[in-house]
Amino acid sequence: MAVVVVESPAKAKTIEKYLGPGFTVLASYGHVRDLPPKDGSVDTDNDFEMKWQIGSQSQKHVRAIVDAMKADSDDKLILATDPDREGEAISWHLEETLRKRKVIKKSTKVERVVFNAITKSAVTEAMKNPRQVDMELVEAYLARRALDYLVGFNLSPVLWRKLPGAKSAGRVQSVCLRLIVEREMQIEAFKNQEYWTVKAILTTPRGQEFEARLTVLAGKKLDKFDLGNATAAELAVQAITSRDLTVLKVEAKPASRNPSAPFMTSTLQQEASRKFSFGARQTMSTAQRLYEAGYITYMRTDGIDIAPEAVTAAREFIKDRYGAEYIPAKPRVYKNKAKNAQEAHEAIRPTDMARDPSSMNLEADQKKLYDLIWKRTIASQMSGARLERTAVDIGSADGDVIMRANGQVMMFDGFMKVYEEGRDDQVIDDDDKRLPQISEGDKTDKKSIAPEQHFTQPPPRYTEATLVKRMEELGIGRPSTYASVVTTIQDREYVRKEKNRLHPEDKGRLVTAFLESYFRRYVDYNFTAALEDDLDKVSAGKEDWKVLLGRFWNDFSAAVAETADLRITEVLEKINEYLEPHLFPVTEDDPTPRICKNCGKGKLSLRTARSGGAFIGCSNYPECRYTRPLAGEVEGGDIAGPDGKVLGANEQGTPITLRAGRFGPYVQLGEATEEEPKPKRASIKKGTDLTTVDLELALKLLSLPRIIGDHPDGGVITGAIGPFGAYILLTKPAEEKGKKPTKSYVNLADEAEVFTVGMNRAVELIASKPPGRGRGQAAEPIKALGDHPDGGEMNVMKGRYGPYIKWEKVNATLPKDVEPDAVTVEMAIELVNAKAATKPKRKAPAKKKPAAKKKPAAKKKTVAKKKPAAKKKPAAK
Repeated sequence: MAVVVVESPAKAKTIEKYLGPGFTVLASYGHVRDLPPKDGSVDTDNDFEMKWQIGSQSQKHVRAIVDAMKADSDDKLILATDPDREGEAISWHLEETLRKRKVIKKSTKVERVVFNAITKSAVTEAMKNPRQVDMELVEAYLARRALDYLVGFNLSPVLWRKLPGAKSAGRVQSVCLRLIVEREMQIEAFKNQEYWTVKAILTTPRGQEFEARLTVLAGKKLDKFDLGNATAAELAVQAITSRDLTVLKVEAKPASRNPSAPFMTSTLQQEASRKFSFGARQTMSTAQRLYEAGYITYMRTDGIDIAPEAVTAAREFIKDRYGAEYIPAKPRVYKNKAKNAQEAHEAIRPTDMARDPSSMNLEADQKKLYDLIWKRTIASQMSGARLERTAVDIGSADGDVIMRANGQVMMFDGFMKVYEEGRDDQVIDDDDKRLPQISEGDKTDKKSIAPEQHFTQPPPRYTEATLVKRMEELGIGRPSTYASVVTTIQDREYVRKEKNRLHPEDKGRLVTAFLESYFRRYVDYNFTAALEDDLDKVSAGKEDWKVLLGRFWNDFSAAVAETADLRITEVLEKINEYLEPHLFPVTEDDPTPRICKNCGKGKLSLRTARSGGAFIGCSNYPECRYTRPLAGEVEGGDIAGPDGKVLGANEQGTPITLRAGRFGPYVQLGEATEEEPKPKRASIKKGTDLTTVDLELALKLLSLPRIIGDHPDGGVITGAIGPFGAYILLTKPAEEKGKKPTKSYVNLADEAEVFTVGMNRAVELIASKPPGRGRGQAAEPIKALGDHPDGGEMNVMKGRYGPYIKWEKVNATLPKDVEPDAVTVEMAIELVNAKAATKPKRKAPAKKKPAAKKKPAAKKKTVAKKKPAAKKKPAAK
């Protein structure tokens, strides 16, 4: 039987069903080899030789393929990995590995097959048209992998040494981070501008109401900022009120709207984010499962055309379902306008156009995504929508005042019967309103006139969807990398996601400031896009990959070497300059923000802590110990000063203040004195709106740890809040002298309960705690997923830092944008295998027994005397 290798077990199962007997289909579980994470894996002094290593988790998968090849009577290997650069690389790695293990002989026939969809017809057709591994695609992969390694393993150590707290830097992720940081700086530097509009509710002679806005005043067409304040707006209202208004002109024009192109990777991620709030990673993971099940075509593509047979099938379906008028005269053809688009594969579409989403039994997220892909594909081949847009001018006889009303009527819905594309930022469109019947010369009555104040808005923060869109516009990254890049910068805590918007953390700002100051070229948008273009030339056979690497390495290694003698103080001062608008904003209330608020003499600047964090401190240290977080002034009053913000006093009259520390805000009871050098403090939970922190909450926090009472079976129960949330603690005295007291912790789901929980509830919680190790309840799965293909149960567990998947000794963190209920077996296998591959391989313990060591030692002495004599004979010859 011939051996067929694909990436995933789900794909293997489907393809084996299509191929039938005569084929053994196995999964490689992704890449089987990678560069070991250590120096020297890419030898820059030896023509960029790359030293590969088989991952610990991949060993058993490679062994299974080797065993199958040895048992293969046909002596044939078919590599059927994905039809993109990564898929080509996996096939190449497999072939190289099997050749090194001498499983592939001279007689072995090795074939490479690709299919864009996992359907019986597509797989069967691919098997009829095999080829060899495309070395141009492989070389493009090698160049990208080497570049990413060289940047990561040379730039990251520079960051660690010169910028404490930084984690790593990457070739594309650093540029992506710069986009987010620069957008935040634009928002912070933005100064809004006031402007006014005037709208009126008018009535027709038939008593029908409609809305119109002022467009001409005193005979002059109004620009956006012409009504700049309330006085100007009130004068405009008076001008309208004092005049009779008549319909001057009614103009109706036909308009049309055409459907959007079918999905490619980036547009699918954008639309899934808009409509379902899916993160890029969740979208791609869900699409992967749909592809492996044979429901959609390959999901990593920048092509937007679809196969002719699929176009024909879509048109037939549209005609049968909606009627002949919904089909355009000619099939629609789409061309990608994105920078560096390769269009190597067709768009993402259903494999069967007649497979209606409503008839399919899928998991919730899969059903949503399939429905989206199906509707978008069907709509892309439908007729355009036909509209009639009407503009009505209503004005005074002297022409001093003119108001305009816009509306539109749908004449034929076309593709909009099935699908309408979402918007990143919802805008109210007055043109969508329907106007009543109205004619030129009609007199109108004024029901109400209202001026409305507006302020210009800063550019919005990126969502994952708009960030991917911007990366695509700039030519940064490729379809296969968008999701991983966006996920990485969040996992490294350079960026956080709040209400679906991406906010840079201070750590991310510092990294961007450092790279902008010392490696500007390598975070430049045009340079990164040009490098991507050069890498695409490698895949097209127009550029030698080692020449490209040599050109890059010569300049990059020189830039790294220039930073060797930099002192941390120099780096911090450079970052101070770059981030000054953010760290020390000049305001009317504070024209000299870098002067210390405590001593009035020192200069505020960036400092680094031993823990690896960063904060703002005074140059007059240690005489002045003023510090504040990088975020500076926060909502809820000035807490950054040495005395903080006074919230009130307790019953004894001791003042309670809200303050800012290096590690976040906290409340403090009293002041530091010689008798009480460390007054009582309580941290404020991260993310708390400081405007809500009042005296009542401060007193509650300072009351912790709180004694709840004595347990009936002995011991004291207390309640407190720790780094991982609220808990109750039962402390029992030691049973014997010299032993420690026994402690039993139980987590509280609701943090507020720690202030109110009584004895009965506390005893009940402690009694209901199952036996287990550690604080809190014994670990019980949130969701059972079944067995891993290699054996052992997989479960979704609740952890301190969020949900994770547990498989034997492997714990794989769940992506932030994936809910525990949405985790499938395929997703779990992918996550735990990826995690397992990163674990260092343990050295096998020495097998020699102590007793056995002595016997060979005695033999060695007798052998040692004979060995030199034996060696001398050939030497004498």
